[in-house]
Amino acid sequence: MSASLSPPRRSAWIPWLFVGGLLLVVAVNAGLIYFAVSTFTGVTVGRAYDKGRAYNHVLEEAARQEALGWQPVVRLAGDGLHVAVTDREGRPVAGRLVGVLRRPVEGTEVEVSPEADGPGRWQASVTLRAGQWEARLRLTAPDGRHRDIRARVMAP
Repeated sequence: MSASLSPPRRSAWIPWLFVGGLLLVVAVNAGLIYFAVSTFTGVTVGRAYDKGRAYNHVLEEAARQEALGWQPVVRLAGDGLHVAVTDREGRPVAGRLVGVLRRPVEGTEVEVSPEADGPGRWQASVTLRAGQWEARLRLTAPDGRHRDIRARVMAP
């Protein structure tokens, strides 16, 4: 009885190729899962859920302010910030105006307290870098009614 030894098959490495490919897929997926869980959570605002539930109040406040009919005009000129506010009939709205100018790109804020420059008009001297700014102002009338004013302006 002679036992014949057959030479090893050349295709013996093929199953290991499949095992290696599956291990590569598992390693890549593990890396993606790690980076997905350990990086940005997606939450950009604290208490986002509570704020989302209160969004109807935000809409009600916006509707209340819109019902006032106050029309603001905000502009930046060489000598500073100019704001004019009129009511539905075009009459000037008196009150106190306070707020900030924000540079959206950098998050820089400059507080402004414009002084009355006539009925329904305010002016504040500010020195700003050239570019886009956002005016976030609040006008409070003598009777307590208020309007939030948001306007994008360009500094020369």
